[in-house]
Amino acid sequence: MQRSQKLDEFKKSITNKFKIYNSLFLSLPYTDMENVGMLVPLLFEQCKKGLKSGKKPQDILSDFFTQFVGIEEEQAQIDFMFRIIQYVERQVVLYDSVEDAAFPKLQEYTSSLSIKDYFELVDQNKNWDKIAKKLSSFSARIVLTAHPTQFYSPSVLDIIADMRVLIDENRIDDIDLTLQQLGLTSLINAKKPTPLDEAKNIIHILRNTYYQAIGELFQYVKSNIRDSNFDNYNIIKLGFWPGGDRDGNPFVTADMTRKVADELRLTLMKCYYNDLKVLRRKLTFKGLQESLNDLNLKLYKAMFQENFLLSYAEIAEKLTEIRQTLITDYHSLYLDELNALLDKVHIFKTHFAALDIRQDHSKHYLTVETVLRQQGAITDSLDELSQNELVKWLLEGDVSLDPNDFSEDIVKETIINIKQLKEIQERNGEDGCNRYIISNSEDIFAVLFVFGLFRWCGWKTEEITFDIIPLFETMKGMEASEAVMQNLFDTPIYRNHLKRRNETHTIMLGFSDGTKDGGYLKANWSILKTKETLSKICKKNGIKAIFFDGRGGPPARGGGKTHRFYAAQTKDVANHEIQLTIQGQTITSTYGTKEQFIHNAEQLLTAGLSNNLFGKEHLIPTAQRKLIEELSELSYKKYEALKQHEKFIPYLEQRSTLKYYTRANIGSRPGKRGNKKQLTLSDLRAISFVGSWSQLKQNVPGYFGLGTAIKKLKEEGRFGEVKALYRDVPFFRALMHNSMMSLAKTNFDLTSYMRDDQEFGGFWSILNEEFELSKKMLLQVSGHKILMEDEVVSRESVRIRERIVLPLLVIQQNALYHITQDSNLKELYEKIVTRSLYGNINASRNSA
Repeated sequence: MQRSQKLDEFKKSITNKFKIYNSLFLSLPYTDMENVGMLVPLLFEQCKKGLKSGKKPQDILSDFFTQFVGIEEEQAQIDFMFRIIQYVERQVVLYDSVEDAAFPKLQEYTSSLSIKDYFELVDQNKNWDKIAKKLSSFSARIVLTAHPTQFYSPSVLDIIADMRVLIDENRIDDIDLTLQQLGLTSLINAKKPTPLDEAKNIIHILRNTYYQAIGELFQYVKSNIRDSNFDNYNIIKLGFWPGGDRDGNPFVTADMTRKVADELRLTLMKCYYNDLKVLRRKLTFKGLQESLNDLNLKLYKAMFQENFLLSYAEIAEKLTEIRQTLITDYHSLYLDELNALLDKVHIFKTHFAALDIRQDHSKHYLTVETVLRQQGAITDSLDELSQNELVKWLLEGDVSLDPNDFSEDIVKETIINIKQLKEIQERNGEDGCNRYIISNSEDIFAVLFVFGLFRWCGWKTEEITFDIIPLFETMKGMEASEAVMQNLFDTPIYRNHLKRRNETHTIMLGFSDGTKDGGYLKANWSILKTKETLSKICKKNGIKAIFFDGRGGPPARGGGKTHRFYAAQTKDVANHEIQLTIQGQTITSTYGTKEQFIHNAEQLLTAGLSNNLFGKEHLIPTAQRKLIEELSELSYKKYEALKQHEKFIPYLEQRSTLKYYTRANIGSRPGKRGNKKQLTLSDLRAISFVGSWSQLKQNVPGYFGLGTAIKKLKEEGRFGEVKALYRDVPFFRALMHNSMMSLAKTNFDLTSYMRDDQEFGGFWSILNEEFELSKKMLLQVSGHKILMEDEVVSRESVRIRERIVLPLLVIQQNALYHITQDSNLKELYEKIVTRSLYGNINASRNSA
């Protein structure tokens, strides 16, 4: 019944409203856009029918231009296709706005637990002491990244925000006016954004959404927890990667990192200043004026002057002083409002979001090698030193570095950045920048190189106020992780460092590169096993393990239904805190409005807490663990064979949008690590990799190998075991549901013309056959008749979004075809491919 009610509400609040407002597009004031609005639905029908009947995209468009538009000249056809792309992009923006406006209404029919629901359950079970204790220390850290799929400018984000309000209030005339504004506003960047541009885009959301949302969520928990002394200001923490994540991004310099840190602090001061401004209009009492004016003046200076530093302690002390006077002399009038501001100061301090530093292990290797060569410890390579000798240099070596002594840019930059981190902590507070993450960690030196570089850059061993976080993202890295961590714990100097870091170690696991390396099931299963193993090894050594998940938007990169994933973790996984990255357009699509942010933040909290209360701790029995292991190895074998296929990389390079990601003005970061001319899978970024499969509507990383693995067990007469696994093991069921989402967004009809491709026809058929098999097997395992059968709203949203962008995708495939034919207008067709990326990425909302 609830599912039916939710679908009815979806049709009323989203489908019908979108149809009505979409009709307003017919009068949008585009340049040279007459009649496009009327022709797009016609083009959609031609695309849908044509692809279903096996027609090639180029034939569909040729017939459309001949029979319905009357444009014969190729240049004019290209111009028209560009206008279609512009039109579809804005349809996506409208649909996003309609769906976001309906979010609060749809949540009335959801079965997911809010904090309010959770507290009611606790009340029924009389578990208040237990939950109060858990909530006093538990937290969720949401780390915002600036990967190249988050590219709406603040002006477009503001239009979307305005549209949500207008749609919610059904103000049709104002909606018409705002759509006209949208029609005249560019949706793409005129040039590639800098890391600072990316940071400012995300900080815009911090200021306008997350500042209030986190404040409200904290107030709700605090007022309902039945603990008058509740002061867990870390219950929701924000992390920040733009400007600090230099892994493979040469544009993130030490200077850029400092500028972003300043931007975070200055913006937070503006938030405090605005809140205080509202309070001052209420606290008009004589005894408070001097204190209020003093704080107001200091905040004003602090939000405009980079070098005027106002400390967290100073702000909190002044507000506490005002609070005491208010209680003592003015009957606690407006005390709740003052408490809300004071709590936000305790939450955000002077940093707003903690700026993480990330770099690839290979860059540290190069830096250490260069330094030791300069020191005369080696003549050429680190291989000249034994492991013990190298460890002694890193942990005890008397080295003092001057960046001017080195000529290589990456070595100089690494030294300059580590030296300046102390100053960033002084300006933003220690919590503002105290984590250093190492990509591609596979041995003990991933961590010790960074520890050594801190020492050599002027940090005293006992004063390194940074958590050094290994990122295990490859199969090799995960397999080595247990030995790596034990070796670190056995190293006395590093163990003493951990004592100073509260006997806690954060460990990052990368879903994106893990899936790229090992395939969907193998990667996810390996990550769970790695978490269990590392939880055990940390506990044995008296260390609290905290896992930081590098999750992308789509299931292929660890995305999908996040609450379902965390609620399905086994009891053997340390559960002190949930930490995850929020990447790409997921920032705005899942956490973009205050309502969405609060809902999804609550989902993280309730998912983490549900593993500790109400007897819901999950176990995977030995027999079922063996079954998952067997399935993961079978699927990995199929995926590995695909990776080793001679056409694997050439197919992506020549038949997908892979190389066009780097040409689009989407993000500042290159599409691959390093500068090798020959593309290798290991250097290829997971975003470009997964995104290219998404643009093809093949979504290979989200399911490939599953169908083959399940079929093998079925042929052995063990299908009942797999169905029982799906029914009884939440972890496996969560993975299969996410994989079904990938399958639901797949459309091989779009590229069926490749079946006859002389070079890639056989490879395309391998992909298509595994898609059909995986779909068939997962439907049989789940007992569903259609994909996403029990997720009616998500399924309907996917259907509408795929419908909107179908003409755009056909245009993209047509352009890719003409590029392979060495058309005289090849350059224009390449621009079409690049231009068409945006709308599809936004429509998918979690495509890369």
